[in-house]
Amino acid sequence: MSGPPPATAATRLAVRRSLAGNDPVTAAVSGGADSLALAAALAFERPGSSAAVVDHGLQPGSDEVAAKAAAQCEGLGLRATVLRAPRHQGAEQRGGNVEARARELRYSLLDRVEGFVLLGHTRDDQAETVLLGILRGSGARALSGMAPVRGHYRRPFLELTRAQTRAACLEAGLTPWEDPHNTDPGFDRVRFRQLLDALPAAGLARTAKLLREDADALDALATPTGDVPALLALPAALRSRSLKLWAEQQCGRAVTSAHVDALRALVEGWHGQGPVALPGGGRVARVSGRLAFSG
Repeated sequence: MSGPPPATAATRLAVRRSLAGNDPVTAAVSGGADSLALAAALAFERPGSSAAVVDHGLQPGSDEVAAKAAAQCEGLGLRATVLRAPRHQGAEQRGGNVEARARELRYSLLDRVEGFVLLGHTRDDQAETVLLGILRGSGARALSGMAPVRGHYRRPFLELTRAQTRAACLEAGLTPWEDPHNTDPGFDRVRFRQLLDALPAAGLARTAKLLREDADALDALATPTGDVPALLALPAALRSRSLKLWAEQQCGRAVTSAHVDALRALVEGWHGQGPVALPGGGRVARVSGRLAFSG
C-alpha cells in the first residue's frame, strides 16, 4: 500500500513533530497555500483541532476570502473560527506600513487563542526575513529570523519550501488564495523576493539558525542595568543587550535598535546631551554616573 504523495507526507511529518501533549492546537490560516497546507496536515495528525482564520480587513473583499478559507478548513474536519480585526483598524495602507500593521493585527488576534498556535511560515519566508534584515543593517537578533517555537506559537514548516506547500494543496484538492499584495512591488518583501531567485534560500535559513543560537547565548549573559561604569566594562554586544533589557523593564514596552543606540551614546559618548525618549513617553537621562528613567 503506497503512502501519501511526497509534499503531503512532508507537511504531515513536520506538523507531527511540532505536536506535544494534549494541549489544544489551532492552525492560523490566511487562505494562502502555506496556511492551507498547514490546516490539512493538522486535520490529519490531530483530527478535531481548530483553525483560526484571520481577516485583517486591509483589502476589499477580505471577508469573502476569510469565509472561503474557513469553509475549506471545515471541509478538512477542523473547527474554523474567523477572527476579524475591528474595521476602524483596517484602513487601506501601502508598503511597509500595511505589512507591519497586518502583522500587528494578526498577532493581537492570535494572542487570545487558547493552547498553542501553528503558523505556516516556510524556509522561503525565513530566507526573506534574513535578507530584509541584512539590507536594513539589522543586528544578530533580527538576522536570526523566526524561531520555531516562541511562546504559544510554533512554526513547523521552517524546513519546508513554499513549493512544497503549494504541492501539498494541489495533492489535497485545496484552492489557495493568491494575495495580490504578493505581487505588488510597493512592498519590501515582494521586491526582495526577486533577489532570492538568485540566492540560496537554504543558506540564508541556516544563517538564521546559527545566529539565533548566538543571539540566545548573548541574551542569556546580559544583565539589565543602568550603571554606567558597569555597562562600560561589558563587551559592546552585551552592553547593547543589557541596555535593551533595562530600558524595556523601565518603560514596559519593546525598544528599537535606534533607542539602544541613543542609550549607548549616553553611556559611551557622554558630553552633556539631553535625555533619550523611550516608547510610552518615558525618558532616560544620565545622572551622577547612572541612567535615570522618568515616566
